[in-house]
Amino acid sequence: MVYRGLFVGRFQPLHWGHIEVIRWALERVDELIIAIGSAQESHTVKNPFTAGERIEMVRLGLRDAGISADKVYIVPILDIEMNHVWPRYVELMVPRFSVVVARNPLVVRLFEEYGYKVLEPPAFSRSEYSATHIRELMLRGDNSWRNLVPPSVARFIDEIKGVDRLRAIASHD
Repeated sequence: MVYRGLFVGRFQPLHWGHIEVIRWALERVDELIIAIGSAQESHTVKNPFTAGERIEMVRLGLRDAGISADKVYIVPILDIEMNHVWPRYVELMVPRFSVVVARNPLVVRLFEEYGYKVLEPPAFSRSEYSATHIRELMLRGDNSWRNLVPPSVARFIDEIKGVDRLRAIASHD
């Protein structure tokens, strides 16, 4: 069996920290499943982008980073309201995997309870590379967010008018 890893994230938006985790994981596994979590969520301040948009961002970011998509699966995963069974649900929705790549304490705990080994990647400038921070910069009109995401992802967000969407959503909250 291929030694395959699972990396779950919301990617709202994909940033260089995510890319570094993906690169780190691919040094340790043969293939990597990138699970787009909360796939049903979009058009909120916390989750402004659709699952399809996030899949495109991941593909664009991989290309910008020179990471081959040949060893990567990108799978959207809907939320369920039962944390304890969530790992089993994920197993049903993605190809088989041997190990989980995670720093999120809940994700780590849930998959360890189901017997999975969890590889914890380094933080990779977590204070700078945070999707929450990037969305806050977008809301403030601070274009420095563009340096925190791959160039193709910034262009994609421009094409879909993602910053305008985020600001419009925030103004109605």
